[in-house]
Amino acid sequence: MAIEMKVPSVGESVSEVTIASWVKKDGDTVKMDEVICELESDKATFELPAEADGILRIVAAEGTTLPIGALICRIESDNKQQPVADKPASEPAKETTPAPKEEAKAPQAAPVASKTIDVVVPAVGESISEVTIASWSKKDGDSVKMDEVICELESDKATFELPSPENGVITIVAQAGQVVPIGGVVARIAVGAAAAAPAPATEKPTATQEKSDTTGSSYAAGHPSPVAAKVLAEKGIDPSTVQGTGIGGRIMKEDALKAAAPAPQPSTPSTPAPETKAPASTPVASGVEGRISRREKMTTLRKTIAKRLVAVKQETAMLTTFNEVDMKPIMDLRAKYKDKFKEIHGVGLGFMSFFTKACAIALKEFPVVNAYIDGDEIVYNDYADIAIAVSAPRGLVVPVIRNAEKLGFAEIESEVVRLAGKARENKLTIDEMTGGTFTITNGGIFGSMLSTPIINAPQSAILGMHNIVERAVVINGEIVVRPIMYVALSYDHRTIDGKDSVSFLVRVKQLLEDPTRILLGV
Repeated sequence: MAIEMKVPSVGESVSEVTIASWVKKDGDTVKMDEVICELESDKATFELPAEADGILRIVAAEGTTLPIGALICRIESDNKQQPVADKPASEPAKETTPAPKEEAKAPQAAPVASKTIDVVVPAVGESISEVTIASWSKKDGDSVKMDEVICELESDKATFELPSPENGVITIVAQAGQVVPIGGVVARIAVGAAAAAPAPATEKPTATQEKSDTTGSSYAAGHPSPVAAKVLAEKGIDPSTVQGTGIGGRIMKEDALKAAAPAPQPSTPSTPAPETKAPASTPVASGVEGRISRREKMTTLRKTIAKRLVAVKQETAMLTTFNEVDMKPIMDLRAKYKDKFKEIHGVGLGFMSFFTKACAIALKEFPVVNAYIDGDEIVYNDYADIAIAVSAPRGLVVPVIRNAEKLGFAEIESEVVRLAGKARENKLTIDEMTGGTFTITNGGIFGSMLSTPIINAPQSAILGMHNIVERAVVINGEIVVRPIMYVALSYDHRTIDGKDSVSFLVRVKQLLEDPTRILLGV
């Protein structure tokens, strides 16, 4: 009797998948839950496990795009091998407790645990319905302790860690790169199955594992998954130098991430040659020597950024107004007091605190700039939660400084340092990135002279800072050289008229060119 395996449902908005690669070949013997192929959707790459023991009969070849529910392969029952498979499954159930170390099949002792609990994706925000498993900190069969981080989840807004709810042995259900809805099961923990802790060391020599290795190692061993291949290509690492921990020695994403350790290899004379060839193994060659292109999957964060920026351009009447600021008064003030400021407050005096305070004051005077459209209503805010755009490793994030109008310079600088540090470490929470009423972005740190920043929806305006350049300007009838910064205010013309936008930016310029106004509130 043959079991038909069909493309499973992998998400509400996913209607089809592509067969990225076959881990097993046609005619290979497979075991239940053993990975047989990798499927790729427009959101993630995930593995397809066998639904029964038997002989694999492939129906759809690699690269084939199939709709959800389509037949992908068949598994024919193998009567000869069935009894052999049953014995190892039944024997360890009786002998796992007395001899977990001597039996090579000890990993199956996990079911002896008192109970098994599901680890589900927690609610991480009102607007978030699904997350992507960025990476696993633990491997299948590892022992975990309560509150120990087992994996890293990535939403369209932030990356956060998932801790273990209990002590026990983990069984991974959702693979790295897979999209899981809120409440979906990502792993199971056999509570109290600490005896299975040595399993990872004895798991490889297991008799059943050796059989699967002999049948599929010629293909899987040293062969990276699509996600792992991308990571190795970015690092310039030859897949043949990486030890795979997947079935049959397959290189998984976790192996690729840990492959940073062999970095010393380029220092030896024998390794430079394969290092130059490594990128060519995964990128797509154009047919001309030396001309290589490579494809990378967009991260969930990058997809969301792209989608929202396009939506803002299409759904708002965005306009930008410009002005210039003479930065000499602020630079003189910083030069005079920065050492004393740091000595007293323990934080440096930067430009961001001046701009944040100036904007907070101006927002109070021009509340329409601090408002946003909600349906057919305009919502006005009597507080200034100012978001600061930060370039993080995984993309642009916008943490929020709450009640900026009530904070002093030292408090603002401390918040900027704290939030920027968490952004670089991908530790920002959802709460720290939601609810902003106005945004400031500083392209000047990268050398930008002038730009038209895009509004951070649903806000109505964003201020763009740029680099400071000495320019010749006329002051009191004389030509002098001053450090000048161009500033830009992009705003939604549906709610903000030209008069309010220009007046707001002029007020910010006035406060920055005479910082004592900020301190005196005039």
